[in-house]
Amino acid sequence: MKVLVVSDTHRFNDNFYKAVENEKPFDMVIHCGDAEGTEYALSANLDVPFEIVCGNCDFFSVLPREIEVDLCGHKVFVTHGHAYNVSVGYERLADEAESRGCEMVLCGHTHVPYQETIQDTRVMNPGSLTYPRQHDRRPSYGLIYAEENTPLKTEVKFF
Repeated sequence: MKVLVVSDTHRFNDNFYKAVENEKPFDMVIHCGDAEGTEYALSANLDVPFEIVCGNCDFFSVLPREIEVDLCGHKVFVTHGHAYNVSVGYERLADEAESRGCEMVLCGHTHVPYQETIQDTRVMNPGSLTYPRQHDRRPSYGLIYAEENTPLKTEVKFF
């Protein structure tokens, strides 16, 4: 199973569509929030499941703040991250994922790509496709490769 992971598109979706074209075929898209009302446009032409959570800029949204998804038997916690203060570190978020029995957590919010294992929890932030904040300011997204009874593999890609 191949999963496209994005975050912080902030109503400017051109790079999302480029990532979709670059990574076809894939089996699912997970958006970690801050689509700012464009979630229906993002998912309209996809023929795969589209999961999305509410970010801090998704004002008046009815999107869930947190979800858990199953990727080939791997339990993954998804949230935007602002409620867990990810701007100052990912430890609290990793602890929450572990307390839920999740082996991985996906988030956004910082606009900086990140992937590490904290204790036994894999943490991935795909960065931002629209307003990247890391030193080279390259738009980024993530990929997850999931198979039953095999550790999850992750990758961050840049434009």
